[in-house]
Amino acid sequence: MKFWMMLLLAASLPVSLFAADPAALPPLPESEMVSGLDWLVDTIEAKAGVYHTADGKGIILSNGLLRRTFRLEPNAATTGFDNFVSGEVLLRGVKPEAVITINGRKIEVGGLKGQPNYAYLDKAWLDGLQASPEAMQYTGLETGPLEARLDWKQARHHAPDAVWPPAGVHLRMDYAMPETEQALQAITVSVHYALYDGLPLLCKWITVTNAGTAPVTLDGFISETLAAVEYSSDVEDRDGAARPPNIHVETEYAFLAMSAMNAGRHAIRWIPDPDYETQVNYERKNPCLLEVGPAVGPAVPIAPGETFFSFRTWLLPFDGDDRERNGLAQRRMYRAIAPWVTENPLMLHARFSDRHAVENAVDQCAEVGFEMVILTFGSGFDIENDRDTYLKQMTRYAEYARAKGIEIGGYSLLASRSIDPENNVVSPEGSPPAFGQSPCLQSRWGQDYFAKLYAFFDRTGFTSLEHDGSYPGDLCASASHTGHRGLDDSRWTQWKTITDFYHWCRGRGIFLNVPDWYFLSGSNKTGMGYRETNWSLPREQQVIHTRQNIYDGTWEKTPSMGWMFVPLTEYHGGGAAATIEPLDEHLDHYERMLVGNLAFGVQACYRGPRLYDTDRTRDMVKKWVAWYKEHRDILESDLIHGRRADGRDLDWMLHVNPKLETKGMLVVFNPLNQPMERTLKVNLYYTGLKDRTVVTDESGEEQALSLNRDYTVSLPVHVPAHGFAWYTIM
Repeated sequence: MKFWMMLLLAASLPVSLFAADPAALPPLPESEMVSGLDWLVDTIEAKAGVYHTADGKGIILSNGLLRRTFRLEPNAATTGFDNFVSGEVLLRGVKPEAVITINGRKIEVGGLKGQPNYAYLDKAWLDGLQASPEAMQYTGLETGPLEARLDWKQARHHAPDAVWPPAGVHLRMDYAMPETEQALQAITVSVHYALYDGLPLLCKWITVTNAGTAPVTLDGFISETLAAVEYSSDVEDRDGAARPPNIHVETEYAFLAMSAMNAGRHAIRWIPDPDYETQVNYERKNPCLLEVGPAVGPAVPIAPGETFFSFRTWLLPFDGDDRERNGLAQRRMYRAIAPWVTENPLMLHARFSDRHAVENAVDQCAEVGFEMVILTFGSGFDIENDRDTYLKQMTRYAEYARAKGIEIGGYSLLASRSIDPENNVVSPEGSPPAFGQSPCLQSRWGQDYFAKLYAFFDRTGFTSLEHDGSYPGDLCASASHTGHRGLDDSRWTQWKTITDFYHWCRGRGIFLNVPDWYFLSGSNKTGMGYRETNWSLPREQQVIHTRQNIYDGTWEKTPSMGWMFVPLTEYHGGGAAATIEPLDEHLDHYERMLVGNLAFGVQACYRGPRLYDTDRTRDMVKKWVAWYKEHRDILESDLIHGRRADGRDLDWMLHVNPKLETKGMLVVFNPLNQPMERTLKVNLYYTGLKDRTVVTDESGEEQALSLNRDYTVSLPVHVPAHGFAWYTIM
């Protein structure tokens, strides 16, 4: 069995599922729907479960916030998908539960035929629907609690309520080939669903098992196909401008982007539904059919006795169009299904990697309260150097850092470089490498590279990696690379190589900075979203850009998910006007950059040889790091966006967490040359406070305020010139 398949099998196979007779499942509780509570604010006590339908012909997967209903006869199919938070019916038609292509043959998994109108699904039609004789047939189900899909060694305890694995229920439904299909009789498919306690969030994936005596090839698959109610109702088609249904869809099969939407382009498709003949769009092009599956491949062989696991897909129906609320829902999702994103160490990107420079960097981090040193690009660090003398030197670095309570890691560039014609990707016509050039991860060089990475972390005790230019989804048509057979399996096998490594890192507590959306595969952090050359701008402009980037980057990311940048030494040019060194000479700017990140719960890459050059500089850094750690829980909680920085007036955001004693913290910045006084209208809804609050400023002065009917308070603020003010809310 191939290494990647063994890893995925071990990580994904549930150990506590039990076979269930649908009739023996419990009935729906009378109070199924959660009412009077907001899942983004309140604690939801209702649990996810699997129940039988009242008519005995189906089952229901429900947690009081989201419900998916299945008919089990004459074949299994989804016949309902309901968002109780908004009261919306999300489904308008019946489709197969999955589609696989085996040995060139496309086969539907489950599903029912005969729906007369795909604009809506009338319950009266269900008894008249028929099973397709060519589709795989439902054979049974199993249920049980959720299991961890990968190991997480929680080495950095920054989130007080991080839980792994999340609580919920796992439903598996099994399918076999029809008796008339002899050639593939040994192939079975299981469709898996995970529903989480307290979140309107559903996860889905498939497994394909070959119980025969001959290998088969899984050419392609669609693990989710959902005929959703259309969001827009445009008669005309304007270059694909119609908006898809209001459901956030995300998969692990994501790369080449710092946003979920862009990273998921290779697997998630909202397309026209050919069965929907009564839609108002004249050309029937409304994008209301969801298909999730790889655009190319996987084209992987499944040997006798082996099981293939697809990637997982998460469906998060939004309950409205409010950008903040939808962003909070997405952020809550990440905290539940990828809680390692809450790890948020303070890090120095050390500019040099000789012994004296490294020990000085470690000593300074320990002195001021930083937690990690990363030997940055251009420092001389070389993770690909596997000579015994070098590995012993790096081991000594790790031992020195560990003795001071500091973690240490390093930088490695993967895909955006050329190796040689033999090991580079061979691009098919019209599909050049994303970065202009790249090695193939399944070439001999790629296999050696990852072997060196595994060995480096095994040998040295380093606990972090900044993995730049991670695999971007490049296709490779080479027939000589030993790790893939050709073009069609090249993307899948390369993605498996990178994600297997990230899973391994997550299980060992290795922190991963990855400038791509690999969160669901184990990475901790990506770029907040910035243009690197902006750090060559004059210092005063960098201050504004910092707060703009954080404001813009935290609509879908928690503060801990995005890194920022502070160029202690010159970066991309700009000269003396752009850099902070000598640090003491630019202490006011250094402080504004430090506070501009920490006050929003964001960690930056402080890139330079040192964190301080004088006692005065050391004391300033130490002061704000101590402040940050004192308030860390609320600062690393979610942000509510107030006013975006523009250099013209106060800008501000609000941290919220109804589970903490300090339920909010307002942070306000003044970019102007004179002190500013304002009365801000601040909405405290997501703090969970209902009637009254006590607001305390940094001097300890308290104000007792009553919340208005819209949960707002009018709060007077006083902010010094080019300064910062903060207020705790309880």
